[in-house]
Amino acid sequence: MNRSFRIILPLLIALFFLGFCFEATATAQPVQLPQFELRLGDGDGEPQDLVGFLQLLLILALLTLAPAFIMLMTAFTRIVVVLSFTRHALATQQIPPNQVVIGLALFLTFFVMQPVAAQVNEQAIQPYLEGEITQEEAFALGEEPIREFMFYHTREKDLALFLDIAGLAPPETRADVPLHILVPSFVISELKTAFQMGFMLFVPFLIIDMVVASTLMSMGMFMLPPVIVSMPFKILLFILVDGWHLVVKSLLQSFG
Repeated sequence: MNRSFRIILPLLIALFFLGFCFEATATAQPVQLPQFELRLGDGDGEPQDLVGFLQLLLILALLTLAPAFIMLMTAFTRIVVVLSFTRHALATQQIPPNQVVIGLALFLTFFVMQPVAAQVNEQAIQPYLEGEITQEEAFALGEEPIREFMFYHTREKDLALFLDIAGLAPPETRADVPLHILVPSFVISELKTAFQMGFMLFVPFLIIDMVVASTLMSMGMFMLPPVIVSMPFKILLFILVDGWHLVVKSLLQSFG
């Protein structure tokens, strides 16, 4: 399974960064689509043909998991969690809508991952398209920028946790860490960072809730929910400090 994961990863990287590479490779000439023909043999082929066919089926099956790989191996996890915390701290229910939150998270992810995409395009995709390197070399070169990004934002404690559970010895180099160890370590590190940022977002709004609740109790207005009164003050505070600008700025700087 680890070998299959290593096969599918560069393909996912290429699909994810296709938008970044298209501008560099597009020309004014019309695109000529290759012909594709699918034929079923009579079963007299070589065993290697069957193995290649099974590998193709496995790759197509793993492509269904492409969105999960893209979300968990990039900056998307931290960004979408912090944006969700912001919405809940404001107590605005579904405003902004989920589509807006996810769309903003995707475009911020593209912005953060653009340098990594440029490295993948320069080191792996373009040399492979020009025939300078083999497919295996392109896979290895395309994987390295993604691994470096994940290592940079992964805590050693989280990495050691999965190494210990898997019964693996401490690796000598980063290249010795398998992807099935690195990816979950990166994800829980991102979740911890996102929750830390979310806690800092909740503090000022929590103070507003406490002040409003205390004021209503002192006035004897027990039947009026404090959330209804405090929400306009939260929105006003968020507007005065230019909240979305500060949240997005903090998110982008956290990947620096």
